[in-house]
Amino acid sequence: MQNVKDELKDIKDISVGLEQRITAYETKLKDSKEQRERLNEEIATIEKYLELAKTLYRVEADKAKLASLSSQIISDETGVPPLPVTDVTDQSRELLLGRSKYVGMSVPDAAFIILQESRRPMHAKELCQRLIEGGMQIRGKTPVTSIATSLKRDPRFNKVAPNTFGIIEQPEKTLNQAV
Repeated sequence: MQNVKDELKDIKDISVGLEQRITAYETKLKDSKEQRERLNEEIATIEKYLELAKTLYRVEADKAKLASLSSQIISDETGVPPLPVTDVTDQSRELLLGRSKYVGMSVPDAAFIILQESRRPMHAKELCQRLIEGGMQIRGKTPVTSIATSLKRDPRFNKVAPNTFGIIEQPEKTLNQAV
């Protein structure tokens, strides 16, 4: 009888110990998930700041190129380069900064180039931003909707998510088809 009581007491002690471990592991799991979520948010923020820094770097590098080109193009009669010139025509600045890359193109043609270069699908809002940065003027009260509508109608694009488009890869021609 005493053995049975001792055995039940041992089982109860083991159960209490396991319950304590389970509670401790659940708490640790919850804390770890919260920490992971904070890290994911921090990573997302850092990625945004990194992208912003890269963009600012490109702008500053383009300004430096512009100043360098200006001083090379404009020189006085003695051939001595003048002091840095900051008054450069808007058209030259726009060309150097890539802001007239898509001027004169249709929205689908320019979007096709953007998607080819990025090698990933993009939301119409991001495409709109890139098109405007490239110098395209988008007509309409809702440019994002206008872009999405024009891409939906073009067979080169496929809709991969709401207002998100990719390009349909054309199969490469075989030797028989090419001949």
